[in-house]
Amino acid sequence: MENRLNMSALQPAAYQAMMALEKYLHTTQLAPLHKELIKIRASQINKCAYCLNMHTRDARKLGETEQRIYVLNAWRETALFDEQEKAILALTEEITLISEHGVSDDTYQNAVKQLGEVCVAQAIMAIMTINAWNRMAISLQLQPD
Repeated sequence: MENRLNMSALQPAAYQAMMALEKYLHTTQLAPLHKELIKIRASQINKCAYCLNMHTRDARKLGETEQRIYVLNAWRETALFDEQEKAILALTEEITLISEHGVSDDTYQNAVKQLGEVCVAQAIMAIMTINAWNRMAISLQLQPD
């Protein structure tokens, strides 16, 4: 499979707008590892090999363990994730799969309880952004390095 078009070259203004979202995410209160968990989990759901490759590497550089990366797809079945991480992962799944059931009140309220409104707003932006990147990478058939 070959990469398709080069979005940054053909639509630089649109690509720069996506990069502006990334720059914004670097300014948020979300822990860097929480942002990587969002990116990995959404990329698992969306089956984006390019983003999975990138963000599992980034997470390991931040100190994430292989064990947690391996079981992330089954995070509900393990005690390896704390309550904040579980709230983030639940929110990530429901937003990524929003057409199925929306975002439940329970998931939203738990996220606010665990993270506070500001971090929930920032998490929503992080989830929206990785979903957009996933869709771009999959559409363009971007391949992992």
